[in-house]
Amino acid sequence: MYYHVDGEVVAAEDATVSVRDRGFQYGDAAFETLRAYGGQVFAWDAHATRLQATCDALGIEHGLSDRDLRGRVHATLAANDLANATIRLTISRGVQDGAFAPADDVDPTVVVVAKELPRGGVDGERVWSEPATVATAAVERVSDDALPAVAKTHNYLNGVLARIDAGDADEAILLDADGRVTEGATSNVFFVDDGTLHTPSLDLPVLPGITRWAVVELADELGIPVEEGHYMPRDLRAADELFLTNTTWEVRPVATYDDTTYTTCKVGARLARAFAEEIEQRHY
Repeated sequence: MYYHVDGEVVAAEDATVSVRDRGFQYGDAAFETLRAYGGQVFAWDAHATRLQATCDALGIEHGLSDRDLRGRVHATLAANDLANATIRLTISRGVQDGAFAPADDVDPTVVVVAKELPRGGVDGERVWSEPATVATAAVERVSDDALPAVAKTHNYLNGVLARIDAGDADEAILLDADGRVTEGATSNVFFVDDGTLHTPSLDLPVLPGITRWAVVELADELGIPVEEGHYMPRDLRAADELFLTNTTWEVRPVATYDDTTYTTCKVGARLARAFAEEIEQRHY
């Protein structure tokens, strides 16, 4: 494998980052998980916008253009002869000596890592083998005042601790201080009640997922009513179906949530099909 580190394509065994890098020392870094279909990144503009929002929230003025960053991503795919892949693009504040507070000058560390995934689209293979098992985590979702939800940073301890707390479950659902459902550790949450699609509102501490956005757009096109609101775990348990979205899983149905079992995911399957058709049309 080959990775892209600070402007150069290097063999995986030679890909290194300084132990003094602030992304390693403090989690002072932004990242995006992307997915390539047929050699092209899905929804690049949306990912680039969210990456910049994270950098803005952290005050990282990296000085790199979208064209530059996209070029590094495609160079990584080309170096590994990958057409269908998951990609992690990282921008850290870089190496800085001295104080905990960052210096004004930024010499960013930029790393791109890619890994092969199955083909997507209508004729593709899903990356998950079965519907997810999900558990409510005792770990509380960090508030927006403490760490802006839009900031997708290297400090992912909130999600890591939630996944640990969820045990053998595939995903953990985090609640806010008022007990409202926010998101999964690495996913956005959707449920269907009486034909209406529901998802937690972005005025809660919820990462604005790219697949979340795509699914809401597709639901609107299909005439499926969508409501974004504030929900409690009991609303999910009373739902007809529950599913999760993220860049890698795309749309993944949920089989069980805590002690609740779901026997259908008709709306989720319809949206998964529409998403696959969109990928097929755009990328193959």
